[in-house]
Amino acid sequence: MEASNKFAWTWEIKEDCLEEYVNMHLEPWQEVIEEHSKAGITNYSIFQNGTQFFYCFECENVEAAFAYIAKSEACNRWNAITSKMVKGSFDFKEAETIQPLREVFYLK
Repeated sequence: MEASNKFAWTWEIKEDCLEEYVNMHLEPWQEVIEEHSKAGITNYSIFQNGTQFFYCFECENVEAAFAYIAKSEACNRWNAITSKMVKGSFDFKEAETIQPLREVFYLK
């Protein structure tokens, strides 16, 4: 099977942070949006199912995109807030961070 250039993962959001997390994503900071675009991330979607969130975006080079975002002052400020809301970690300095989902089907 041909692979796509999509990257996806899920996270659980802490129940007591759910409303704030959703509100932040309903009105994201423009500078964070711009940094993701500069990193090469496109077609980024987040879907909610209760406290579980599904994230998916397209990117030609995910490692380079994550390295760019890890150096972004705006993204680091955003992540300092939202990282306290997730069960787990998305600190790009940690060895175990986002665990990508395996793509098992792609219709071009």
